[in-house]
Amino acid sequence: MILQSHSRSSKKAIKFLITINDYLTLILQSNNINKNLRTMSPDFTFKLLMLGDASVGKTSLTHRYITGVFVDSPRLTIGVDFFSKKIRLDNNKSVKIQIWDFGGEERFRFLLPTYSKGSNAAFFLYDITSHKTLESLSVWIQIIRKNAGNIPIFLIGSKKDLVDHRQISFEEASQKADEFLLTNHTELSAKTGENVEESFQGLTELLMKKSKEISEIQDKKL
Repeated sequence: MILQSHSRSSKKAIKFLITINDYLTLILQSNNINKNLRTMSPDFTFKLLMLGDASVGKTSLTHRYITGVFVDSPRLTIGVDFFSKKIRLDNNKSVKIQIWDFGGEERFRFLLPTYSKGSNAAFFLYDITSHKTLESLSVWIQIIRKNAGNIPIFLIGSKKDLVDHRQISFEEASQKADEFLLTNHTELSAKTGENVEESFQGLTELLMKKSKEISEIQDKKL
């Protein structure tokens, strides 16, 4: 009886160990799957330049889009900061948006010609409560056109939540967008989140459309 009892206990112990082993294997497999999803190369990668004078809200907008959280007083961008976000489209394709956030002070503009090469699009931000932030548009556009070519440029009025302190009307900025043949003009608020997702979604849809057109042209040449 003692031997039988010992035998049964051993079988239970072995069965328990097998169960634990299977459980650990499942955990490892699950972790590997999640790791592969995180490290998997995206189907498309787009480089976006975030441009504009100092304190217009470029970094706040970037943080809002990346994290969904508003940063009230982000640190001053020294030179260039780099961010990225992966999104999945309705067609199950994955897209990686690389955001190059340029310091708005004039002393950092020497970096722009080098880092703007290979860009797919640009956001130019101006502060709707500060007229001088729109006046520098021509300088930024000239640098971008010279070094990044005819990429889509979106004119974006920031700090829409401060509309009571507005110095630049929507119509005035729209005229600027037309004057410089920019892709689009809109206003948003990184603080409230208004128009943030919509702006990046519009950018992504446009770049996906352009990417498809380029692929079709290349296929015809083959």
